[in-house]
Amino acid sequence: MQVKIRNNVQVRGAGQQAIVFSHGFGCDQNMWRFVAPRFEGDFKVVLFDHVGAGASDLLAYDSAKYSSLHGYADDLIEILDELHLEHVVFVGHSVSAMIGALASIKRADLFDKLVMVGPSARYINDHEYFGGFSEKQIAELLEFLDDNHMGWSADMAPVIMGNPDRPELGEELTNSFCRTDPDIAKAFARVTFLSDNRADLEKVATPTLVLQCSEDIIASREVGEFVTRKLRNGTMIELKATGHCPNLSAPDEVVEAIRAYV
Repeated sequence: MQVKIRNNVQVRGAGQQAIVFSHGFGCDQNMWRFVAPRFEGDFKVVLFDHVGAGASDLLAYDSAKYSSLHGYADDLIEILDELHLEHVVFVGHSVSAMIGALASIKRADLFDKLVMVGPSARYINDHEYFGGFSEKQIAELLEFLDDNHMGWSADMAPVIMGNPDRPELGEELTNSFCRTDPDIAKAFARVTFLSDNRADLEKVATPTLVLQCSEDIIASREVGEFVTRKLRNGTMIELKATGHCPNLSAPDEVVEAIRAYV
């Protein structure tokens, strides 16, 4: 199967260096529509959908392959190889931050810089580590999703988005969650919220920028600081933006931060 079709790969812009945008759980490449076009004048902009999201080929979904984030990291590597790209700037939102980290560990030659937007190496608290959620809370979250995908989406999306004064943002994320294939969404949620990539961070040699929102229920400042501290070459910028999706709620601030880094 062609990689470009499998992941609905879109390439725009005419720059020499490529910048690759990767979406988070329950989303697709459309979530970058306020950010990615701003780089087309200086970069070759690459957008794609993880298998199971957006306009990707759902028939390509393999439960064994995608039982860990490594399957998604392998897809990213295949996309870059298919496009004959090296030394790219990779921008990963939420779980895609760790997908990019894993890919960079496997193939450092493909990456020049990483930008992690709202990353978390582990969502569950563990002894002295604070991930933001107890094991019981994550279990209940996943059970709710298993029982009622639509209800979970309607309840959780506005909370994840934050910005209650702008309900249209929460509604957009809700609709995005609801469009996702329920069975794949449930599987990806388990992979995402049960993952533990803490030990992987110190293996990332690629210079990395962490964009941390000032208030983020999914990835708090303490989480962002942990990620930055464990990276070999990490820098953190705290955005004024609130919520977990600044690519939608504060695109100007995200663009400015990325531009200053790359």
